[in-house]
Amino acid sequence: MMTGALDGLPEISPGIEMSYTAVVSVVDDDESVRAALDSLLRSHGYTVRVYATAEAFLSSAAPQDTGCLISDIQMPGMSGIQMYDELSARGIRVPVIFITGYQGSPPRVSAEAPEPIAYFPKPFPCGELVACVEDALTRHA
Repeated sequence: MMTGALDGLPEISPGIEMSYTAVVSVVDDDESVRAALDSLLRSHGYTVRVYATAEAFLSSAAPQDTGCLISDIQMPGMSGIQMYDELSARGIRVPVIFITGYQGSPPRVSAEAPEPIAYFPKPFPCGELVACVEDALTRHA
C-alpha cells in the first residue's frame, strides 16, 4: 500500500501484460516519493529511473533518453523549474509533469521552454498521474 505523496493504489487489470519502451524519469529529493512513484510506474509497465537531485539527473545520460519527466519543484540546490530551464537551454525537449507540496499558482518556466504538461499538488491521485504520463508519451512520441 502506498502512502505519503500518493493517493490510492495503481489500477492494474489482471492478466494484461503491459510493456512500454519509453523511460519515465523521476526527480524528487524525498526518498519515499521516489520509491512510491517508481513502484507505481513500474506496475504500469514503464521503465523508471529515479534521481534525488536535479543535478544528478542533468549529469546522467537520462535527459537524452527520457520520454517523460516527473519532477518535484522545490528541492535543495537546483529547483525543478531551474532543471527544466537548463534542459531547454541544452535543446532537450521532454514532456515534464511537475509535482509539488506547495500550494498556490505554479512558478513560471523560461520563455524558451515549452509549457509543462501538468502540475500536481501532493498528494495526488495515482490514476490521474498515470493517465497524464500515458498522454504525454502518446502525444510526444
